[in-house]
Amino acid sequence: MNVKNENTKRKYRVVIIGAGAAGLSAANSLIKNGLDDFVILEARNRIGGRINSIELGSQKVEMGANWIHGVLGNPIFEFAMSHGLVDILQTPQHRRVVALSEDGKQVSFEVLQEIYEAYLVFLRRCEEYFLAEYVPPDNIFSVGQHIQLEIDLYLKSISNDKDKHLREMIFKCLLKRECCITGCHSMDEIDLLELGSYTELQGGNIILPSGYSSILTPLRNNLPQEAIILNCPVKTIKWKKKKTVITSPSGLNQIPEEIEDSDGNNSESGNAKGSSCVQGQLDSRVQIVCETNEEFFADHVICTIPLGVLKESPNLFDPPLPDYKQESIQNLLYGTVNKIFLQFDRPFLNQDISEILLLWNDDVQSKESTEEQIKNFWYRKIYSFSKISETFLLGWISGKEAEYMETLDDKIVSDKCTELLKKFLKDPCIPAPIKCIRTTWKSQTYSRGIYYSTVHGAYLSGRSAAQVIYTPESPQEIVMVNDSSDLSSWIQGIQLE
Repeated sequence: MNVKNENTKRKYRVVIIGAGAAGLSAANSLIKNGLDDFVILEARNRIGGRINSIELGSQKVEMGANWIHGVLGNPIFEFAMSHGLVDILQTPQHRRVVALSEDGKQVSFEVLQEIYEAYLVFLRRCEEYFLAEYVPPDNIFSVGQHIQLEIDLYLKSISNDKDKHLREMIFKCLLKRECCITGCHSMDEIDLLELGSYTELQGGNIILPSGYSSILTPLRNNLPQEAIILNCPVKTIKWKKKKTVITSPSGLNQIPEEIEDSDGNNSESGNAKGSSCVQGQLDSRVQIVCETNEEFFADHVICTIPLGVLKESPNLFDPPLPDYKQESIQNLLYGTVNKIFLQFDRPFLNQDISEILLLWNDDVQSKESTEEQIKNFWYRKIYSFSKISETFLLGWISGKEAEYMETLDDKIVSDKCTELLKKFLKDPCIPAPIKCIRTTWKSQTYSRGIYYSTVHGAYLSGRSAAQVIYTPESPQEIVMVNDSSDLSSWIQGIQLE
């Protein structure tokens, strides 16, 4: 691949912007269907986008995508299997999750299981509204509101204040976990009526033994060496609204005109209303101007720029995209989720423990958290520390607190995490980490957030975009998923003690 573009070619049939999962998938699909006149422009000095495995000591850690979510019907799992990247003989490791309060007290297995199962029921009820004919209660519009309503009703049945408070802390911890899964600051941001539109593929979460980045090698090897240009961020996409020829069924009266969409904007595609027509594109050249001042020209552009970057780049397209597309970009949720990796010089956790859930006595986090609250209590959004190995721990944090964490010095984050571990484990002898590595997806120029889709979702979207180009007359690919969910994949096989 070209780290610096030494290729003098500037005109391609297709320019793909972005060498993440969607961009590489689109390129592989084009190659597979006999179209090799394309180039991929990648802003970073590496491919993969938010797939990024790194070596931390002797440990492989995932800075971005962590798992292949599901097996049945998952094209990423099938691709990984076909290239020998999945260890089919690997047996699931025994996992034991403990929930600890601030004073170091451990919650019993029975209570943790009770609350987790109740929480799953609440979440499934939220999913039902997507297909159900009945409507939510009055003034309940978000997943967070609905789950909180269910929690309040559940806790009313418990008379003992201490027992009630303990269960409330567990519910709040699970909601923080859900924010990391969903990629949001608060579950109040998630539309209740649409939650059920997402279905988890069955099979649990699969980890690639060689790291998620290992899947990039076969995706890259299928492409010509000169097909990817790195360090080439795109500044402007200058596109021309399609001029079309409207041909009547008799083949007469060819009238060039520009098609307008329903918003009254000139659309880049469309049919004349009320006529049976064949469209012949007269001029579709697109000019792509890069930050390096290099210019590329194409008949088609597949833009896989992250949603967070699109939100903050109002001048990327010239002329601007149609209003309905701009509104979609701004309305789609694109949150921040970060990881905190802690490396220690010696083990200190019980060998049987795989994850510690942090239960706060007085949780100040809310959707309306003020800047001062976030600054003073950002660490309370860390819902757990999970064990990667005996000397590596991983903490998860989401939302505005995750964004604030990115602004802090490594030592501040490391010291705070050490303080939390000592507090919840009630062990003053826990050593300070020898290394603290954090992700900073929100502040990174070429991501501006973490995700709004799975890797297999990005892979399928890239393939579908390529299909529109090499078979423009065929129906777009429809992806069917199994109509069942595996919401309990996190808890399956876990011994809660």
